[in-house]
Amino acid sequence: MAGLGILGLTLTPVYLVMAALAGVPGLGFRVKCVYLAIRLWLKRQAPMDLKSLLLLVVFPLDSTRYFEMDVLWRALVQGNSRSHLDVSSPRLLFTLYLMQDPDLHSELVNPDKADLAETEKLIRACGLMPRCKLHSCLISKVPFAPGSFDTITSMSVLEHIPEDRQAVQKMWELLKPGGRLLLTLPCAAEASEQYIDRNEYGVLSQGEDGHVFWQRFYDTELLRERIFSVTGEPRNSKIFGERSPGLFLRNATRKRTDRYYPFWREPYMVAREYCFFESVEQLPGEGVIALEFVKP
Repeated sequence: MAGLGILGLTLTPVYLVMAALAGVPGLGFRVKCVYLAIRLWLKRQAPMDLKSLLLLVVFPLDSTRYFEMDVLWRALVQGNSRSHLDVSSPRLLFTLYLMQDPDLHSELVNPDKADLAETEKLIRACGLMPRCKLHSCLISKVPFAPGSFDTITSMSVLEHIPEDRQAVQKMWELLKPGGRLLLTLPCAAEASEQYIDRNEYGVLSQGEDGHVFWQRFYDTELLRERIFSVTGEPRNSKIFGERSPGLFLRNATRKRTDRYYPFWREPYMVAREYCFFESVEQLPGEGVIALEFVKP
């Protein structure tokens, strides 16, 4: 596996250049991940392990995360937030956001204790704990008063919550007037739900058939019913998805089964197999929608 890491370090710049020429989103955020790895490598206190640092350089993002990180990051840095709540997003988003703004304070909510422990490790290594508090609970159980936050972020989380509308209502309640809610969600021309035979996060209960709710894909009707009925129409939205049905599943399956998966190709793969769409109805297969709401 050491040889695979060396190969990845060698080929990563080549595929990043190819991805940039092909117009893939998220490369600016990807560069920030490299800078973060270098910073942590040079630090002497609370060091990160070598494998984690290597992943920050060669494989910090995959598939639609390039789009999601790009669009949420751009929205975050254009705002003026001092109080921020994140609901279980990938840890790189809020870590780099905290590093970007020294006056920002964040509250992080994540019911997955194992994932939260990894988040705490990274936050400590970056010296951000004085401005960041971690909470191992569901969004419905957070200890915050209404109108507490300027900004709330949640990347690809709501689809895993059976009571998604109630979760949106809680986030909306926690926003100050004029505050922004930034979400990403999986979407498709036709809504659907997925169930799996394992309890991935240890939060939900198994059904009688032994399966656990995994996620839903939102179509336009479901977005209106579960999200817009609470927030109103979004101020901004963008849609990114696979060019042909099955590309996402093929790639995800290969990552799970191929120990020699060429992770250095990921950004170029995204550039070739995904693109932007004008509407959810145009999606030929799976996609992701990014939404920005402003509370009146």
